[in-house]
Amino acid sequence: MRMKNIVMIMMGAMGLVGCGSSIKLTIPETFRQQATMQHVNGARGNRMSFSNFTTSKIKRGIHVVYPGWGRGFILENLLWNQIGIQKSETVRKEKAKFRYAITDGKNMVEVYAHENEVTKKHEYEIVNEKNPFPGLDILQQYKYVFSAFIRVDTAQESRHWELLMTNIYDREAENDKNPFTYIRKEDNGLATNGIDTIYIKALSIQKTESPDGKIRRLPVKLLSGYELSTPGGVIAIIDMINRNIWFYNELDPAEKLNVSAIATAIFARKVRNAQW
Repeated sequence: MRMKNIVMIMMGAMGLVGCGSSIKLTIPETFRQQATMQHVNGARGNRMSFSNFTTSKIKRGIHVVYPGWGRGFILENLLWNQIGIQKSETVRKEKAKFRYAITDGKNMVEVYAHENEVTKKHEYEIVNEKNPFPGLDILQQYKYVFSAFIRVDTAQESRHWELLMTNIYDREAENDKNPFTYIRKEDNGLATNGIDTIYIKALSIQKTESPDGKIRRLPVKLLSGYELSTPGGVIAIIDMINRNIWFYNELDPAEKLNVSAIATAIFARKVRNAQW
């Protein structure tokens, strides 16, 4: 069975579990007591709002996908074909970009963002029609890069911010022998203005509660959100499932605006958020 079919089955099973379960991100009680939750209206659309924050219409560039073939394996296939197998390589590229502004009613920042994703696989096709298994896809390389430039307006004393999040896999570099390795949706990164740094860590869940109150285990880990922190501790949590942002209560207005820009940029992604 192809690896992509295996993953689809796993994700389908996860979806079935989710339909009859309460899948949610657990917010640590210590942070919950020191934070305020804001639900983000329009988190999957082209305009967002929450509390006193609003975004302009999100202007998007062309979202393009480039599926295609990679290098050939002419000499290798001379051997593979003798046992009824054909080897090939596929490379899929996807990219998107968008921009918008967000304001707290007094100050405004502008966000300019880009997403790039590249997936390379080796495909082993069974050329013997009597064989019930169509073949196998083996992931070779995966690279996801999300970057954003956050520009503050002239009315603020704050500095511009740059955001970078990545998720990179290379089978050869990692010496991975597992043919069933799949892409984990766990991109991490940071945002910095050259002086201050905010670290961004992916949060995942693998357990959910069914209607009868029983705790069930999902087939794979599900990306549920992101934790934003500084050397002083957690300052925000982005809940991707319920589309909420939890803000640490001690953030000043400028810090809260910057965190809001980061959070809305993460919500606005198209390539990464296609699973939601």
